[in-house]
Amino acid sequence: MPTYAIGDIQGCYAELSRLLDKLSFDPSGDRLWLVGDLVNRGPDSLAVLRFVRSLGAAATVVLGNHDLYLLMLAAGFRKRGKDDTLEPVLKAPDREELLDWLALRKLFHAEGRFAMVHAGLLPQWSVAQAQLLASEVESALRGPGRQAFLAHLQGNEPHEWRDDLRGQERLRLIVNVMTRMRFCSPTGRLEFAHKGPVESAPEGFLPWFALPGRRSLTHTILCGHWSALGYRRAPGLVALDSGCLWGGALTAMRLEDGAVTQLPCDARGRGKGRG
Repeated sequence: MPTYAIGDIQGCYAELSRLLDKLSFDPSGDRLWLVGDLVNRGPDSLAVLRFVRSLGAAATVVLGNHDLYLLMLAAGFRKRGKDDTLEPVLKAPDREELLDWLALRKLFHAEGRFAMVHAGLLPQWSVAQAQLLASEVESALRGPGRQAFLAHLQGNEPHEWRDDLRGQERLRLIVNVMTRMRFCSPTGRLEFAHKGPVESAPEGFLPWFALPGRRSLTHTILCGHWSALGYRRAPGLVALDSGCLWGGALTAMRLEDGAVTQLPCDARGRGKGRG
């Protein structure tokens, strides 16, 4: 009964199906951990959502920035992006069931020696603290305040964590850390402009996972979001976004022994740009 962690799918259903075939995945006993960004920019987000939802308890999913974008878009709080491929989801007869299911996914998941988040964690946050902070966002998404939460989610501010943050600013920063962050400062100040390799870090910033004194080093963090980083293992880190959408590969790691399986992907006919 293995558990496979898989990187960003972003609507690439055909590649996901082939990867699962390659793994001989059996949903009656095996489990999937999916690091977020199930949807958008790829050709078949609708099929991905329907399939992952059909897996029930066999799939553990954390939300990515594109998943939240879909929820905001469907609620009328975002404008369509130029590389958006979500029209089939928005027009699907089971749209509301899929959106409600997506809104019930976690923002952060920890189990045993592993923890999973789409983008990363601030150096000051322990895994236990991250779980508590994520639960605040999850409660907002799952309760009657979902619309108000989604209405105020877009934006880059505040840039830095403070324990006394409250309300929508607090929730927005938690989401931005866990679904959008790549580089940050030693004090936990966020930087959103740079999406390139680790060598492109702006002055005063480092990749979030390389910051000294990171309190989440008690666990191995499984993440995605950073396709320019590619598949990478480092102390306390397994990065799984190997750029399937852009012609890279879709990567799966078996948690029990660290075995990695990759499926080469074809980017023909897909949008440009990363994020």
